[in-house]
Amino acid sequence: MNDAGAPPNQAEGAGQAGFEAAKPYRVLARKYRPSSFDDLIGQEAMVRTVSNAFETGRIPQAWILTGVRGVGKTTTARILARALNYELPDGSLKGPTIQMPVLGLHCQAIMESRHMDVLEMDAASHTGVDDVRQINDSVRYAPASARYKVYIIDEVHMLSTAAFNAFLKTLEEPPEHAKFVFATTEIRKVPVTVLSRCQRFDLRRVEADVLMKHLGNIATKEGVEVEPEALGIIARAAEGSVRDSLSLFDQAIAHAAGTVRAEEVRQMLGLADRTRVIDLFDSLARGDIAAAFTEFRAQYDVGADPVVVLSDLAEFVNFVTRVKIVPATADNVAFGETERVRAREFAAKLSMRVLSRMWQMLLKGIAEVQAATRPAAAAEMVLVRIAYVADLPTPDEAIRMIEQNGGASPVVAGGATASRAAPSAPISSIASSPVRAPAAMPRASAEASLRPQAAVPETQSAPALRVTSFMQLVALAGEKRDLMIKGALEADVRLVRIEDGRLEIALEPHASRGLVTDLSRKLELWTGRRWTVIVSNEAGQPTIRSQNLAEKSQRERAAEADPRVKEVLARFPGAKVVEVRRLAAEPAETDIVGEDPVESGDSDD
Repeated sequence: MNDAGAPPNQAEGAGQAGFEAAKPYRVLARKYRPSSFDDLIGQEAMVRTVSNAFETGRIPQAWILTGVRGVGKTTTARILARALNYELPDGSLKGPTIQMPVLGLHCQAIMESRHMDVLEMDAASHTGVDDVRQINDSVRYAPASARYKVYIIDEVHMLSTAAFNAFLKTLEEPPEHAKFVFATTEIRKVPVTVLSRCQRFDLRRVEADVLMKHLGNIATKEGVEVEPEALGIIARAAEGSVRDSLSLFDQAIAHAAGTVRAEEVRQMLGLADRTRVIDLFDSLARGDIAAAFTEFRAQYDVGADPVVVLSDLAEFVNFVTRVKIVPATADNVAFGETERVRAREFAAKLSMRVLSRMWQMLLKGIAEVQAATRPAAAAEMVLVRIAYVADLPTPDEAIRMIEQNGGASPVVAGGATASRAAPSAPISSIASSPVRAPAAMPRASAEASLRPQAAVPETQSAPALRVTSFMQLVALAGEKRDLMIKGALEADVRLVRIEDGRLEIALEPHASRGLVTDLSRKLELWTGRRWTVIVSNEAGQPTIRSQNLAEKSQRERAAEADPRVKEVLARFPGAKVVEVRRLAAEPAETDIVGEDPVESGDSDD
């Protein structure tokens, strides 16, 4: 007997039982990997197509499965191999089927990737012609024990061009006993010649509510208590990937060491509290910069990443927009009750233009914060911009307010009439203008500042401005900071003749169709008098840009002809004159000045 008082054979048996009980832990993504078509979730279209094909005997020689990572491509390939070779021990089943209620003769080996007639190859590590040549050589031989020889090639887009070409003949006319199943995340990298020989299935991202139900079933089987909101957070973070959702759920169970709560999942994923994100959104929508700063700093102090805060904010803006367009979106249980209720409220209050403007500013701001050396400060400036324009009317709203008021100035707080001074920019440029009233100024005052020139009585208008030359007109556009008109005048307009109040021009072929109308309206706005803008059939003078380019080219040729410059260019092979500048102290007739006109590829004139 041994020290424990048990016979040696009994002690050894107990030790063996203990060894068998101590099996290694299998992660949820492997433990709950589907083994039949009934276990697949979110892929009903593919299952129906395959089912009909099997029932009618219209089984293709090759399939190609595509979709995002973790959506089930390799698993589906193994299920296809199992269905093709499904066979009961009594031999009662004679053909492929998708109905596999019990394990068949080959099922276990196929699902564990150890069946000799089901060959799996990772194209990421077998990319060459020799690897494909081995498949071409072996495909001729009949299967050893199964009904079909199935070749599963994962990440098939990694094959080289030569390898794809070597595959084509075999793929088009394989033996009757051979089937191919390809899987890829980059379907656009697969040659069309290969795609045309395969039946293609696009595996969809699994909806968040479907993932929540799936995770809930697994939690019940594992005996884990989990909050529904925590499942919703995991399902949204997985972005439609079943494997990612199971990996995150596995991590959440270990992190919680008990009941999986939403707050703990947020901390694990580095996400901000959704309620606090909504409060931040509320502050921005009201234009309350101080409250937005306070809320952002509170989140930042507890460890929230500025980029994550802005990303969560953008996600909520997107959710509110979707609820505004399709109200039924707010019924999605993947979102928390607070998110759904408040999203309905915001969707009813905020216009689509405001939501779109906020989305664009957040999208641009996230990139700025990612590139900034001080992300928190950059994020605060993004919030300032969003709150700063929160109560500004969009251009169509401003025009609508003007029409409703009949051209009369709105009344500001206290009963005083707002100023009728016209802005320097037209209504069309309000959306891009950074100038606005302070957040504390009443909205009526901000509306007054948007009133167009047409609403100004002539008795209060500024004196008419005379413009008698085309260069004066270009300079006026620059002074008014209308870069679009200034650029069009320089590049698209050929002057025929000009006098005060009348402009006759010819247009370049690429000029905007509405340029003449815009130019006439802007001239009237800037000068205080009506202008007639006519498109002439005459050729007119060259455009200002053409004249500048011609002048620049002439200066460069003159510089290159100078003996001193020629000597410098001869001493430095490959050097060339890239710019010629005229010194301010020299008269206009002087072409070449300075002792060293060429230096490091640049010359001064």
